Amino acid sequence: MNTDHRGAGSSPLGRAWHRTVSAWRRVEDFHQQVFDARWGHARQREARHQQDTLRALLMLETLGVDNPVAYETLDLIPYMVADLHSWHQRLGRDDFGAPGGCC
Repeated sequence: MNTDHRGAGSSPLGRAWHRTVSAWRRVEDFHQQVFDARWGHARQREARHQQDTLRALLMLETLGVDNPVAYETLDLIPYMVADLHSWHQRLGRDDFGAPGGCC
């Protein structure tokens, strides 16, 4: 549904539409805040756990273990490198790999 109504605010129908859209967005924001307050922490923890598992699978090759899905995961390497620093700090390591590799 197109919510961009240029000039729609000048007519009574346009103002009613704007109020309805604005009210709906407030309801969505309230719902998201309630959802995040109740389950947001557990959801973030589970997402971190899944990311760590995926990252460990990707790094098996650096330990000399053959990765059976290496061809499929090759495209993911640039995305994983982007947050490598926060990952090794979360694991308790101040630095990671050779100098210049990460930190």
